[in-house]
Amino acid sequence: MKPPEIVNATQAELDELLAKARPTFTAEQYQLLERVFGTFVYVMLSLQSAKTSIKRFRQMLFGARTEHKRNVLAELAAQTDDSAATSPSTGDTPAAAGAGPINEPAAGHGRNGAQIYEGAPVVELECPDLQPGAACPQCDAGKVYECPPRTIVKVTGQPPLVATIYKLGRLRCRLCDAVFSAEMPPALAALPKYDTACASMIAMLRYGSGMPFFRLEGLQRSMHVPVPDATQWDIVSKAIPGPRDAYDELIRQAAQAELLHNDDTPARVLSLMAARAKAEAAGIAPEAKAINTSGIVAQAQDHKIVLFFTGHAHAGKNLAQVLAHRAAQLDPPMHMCDGLSANIPAEFATVLCSCLAHGRRQFVDLVENFPKECRHVIEVLAEVYGNDARARTEKMNAAQRLTFHQAASGPPMKELQRWMQEQLDERLIEPNSEMGGALNYMLKRWGELTLFLRREGAPLDNNICERVLKRAIRHRKNSLFYRTMGGAEVGDIYMSLIHTCELDGVNPFEYLQALQARAPDVQASPSLWMPWNFKKQLAPAA
Repeated sequence: MKPPEIVNATQAELDELLAKARPTFTAEQYQLLERVFGTFVYVMLSLQSAKTSIKRFRQMLFGARTEHKRNVLAELAAQTDDSAATSPSTGDTPAAAGAGPINEPAAGHGRNGAQIYEGAPVVELECPDLQPGAACPQCDAGKVYECPPRTIVKVTGQPPLVATIYKLGRLRCRLCDAVFSAEMPPALAALPKYDTACASMIAMLRYGSGMPFFRLEGLQRSMHVPVPDATQWDIVSKAIPGPRDAYDELIRQAAQAELLHNDDTPARVLSLMAARAKAEAAGIAPEAKAINTSGIVAQAQDHKIVLFFTGHAHAGKNLAQVLAHRAAQLDPPMHMCDGLSANIPAEFATVLCSCLAHGRRQFVDLVENFPKECRHVIEVLAEVYGNDARARTEKMNAAQRLTFHQAASGPPMKELQRWMQEQLDERLIEPNSEMGGALNYMLKRWGELTLFLRREGAPLDNNICERVLKRAIRHRKNSLFYRTMGGAEVGDIYMSLIHTCELDGVNPFEYLQALQARAPDVQASPSLWMPWNFKKQLAPAA
């Protein structure tokens, strides 16, 4: 294929072409053309950037691969001639250091045992012709006794929302035209058209799994039980009072936690985007440009709390709103985040922890250019993470974990700090190079990165918050945007409750139903209706 002629076009020239093309293209075709031009500009600017390597550029276009040590070092071994050489930090070969098969299948058969189906009803069937203590029908000599039952699981399917039609028979008098109609049973007549299970299911699909309202509308229509998207919004928005009270209580309890994680991801709110565009068109600087969804994970002793906040505020501002509810007599909490200043609440004192995974990522990105140095850092950190995994496996408490890390992880981390400082002091690494930047990133934050060696319960990284934010990212990719801040608030409430339930091993569908059905009780005593204790309040009613 003959290579094309390289074209250089300014932004003004591209805008002029787009303006001329708008009248001749349909709306869909024009949007496609606009995106193609936008991609062209983005690619050209990225290629012109002196800090963009081919590897980073490939990740921007196609997404980053996993950062697992096994994969990083396996790729490095395949690209270097000394792949069988001894590891600089442990003396192991790359294979022994964790560069095993990349696609090694997980152990197990992949089937779920019956104990996994905790929400399924259990039907007990007895032997119809035998009772314990009866004679054995086969040998006529022994007696039968009870033994563990054989368990069989049967799964059925149904639409997310199911409708039932009641046809009430009517009789009319031929003489006086009086009409006599059958009556609904009182229990059914008192129910609304859409019960609490409808709001819970729609909230689970939209805010728990990222399914847009219009897709659920199409799914329901194909099953001949139509529920328009506007009706879905009406259902979940009207069911919000109970969940909102529980959400406010989650904020208050999260403020008392010993450890809080936070981070941001971009969000789209059409009303905020329109206000920003209007201000810019009028030549007025908008109040704020960024629109974010902040994720906050509070880790208490017995449970975890997830909170989402969408709007102009960054994660640090939203964390400050949470900490405003903290009891004055409590010590400052530990706060885990990455190195961005926008994640730090300026109004409140915290014990700052920095994310070790973010520091490690600096070296993962440079492993092709500095293989020896990056391998050393990655393997030392792998040893530390291995120690932390052992502490979880052996179920050490916070004090035992701290003592174990001080003995097992302290010496290699101290040696790593000395080695990194030596690389810069002796000019083995140019301080202004990318590798020098990675070393300086770690050294400047060394106290925050190694808090787990000095304080009980301090985490190694912010991965739990990163995983929580993936739920908001999935919602953004599938549902694209919120129309108004009211819709964003509803989304934040439902997402917070759903993902708090998931982290605490609670069925979020049952929990949302309970909050909606008992909304007055939740408003009166919200602390009794948290995911970890709400079933105690349902028992008397049942």
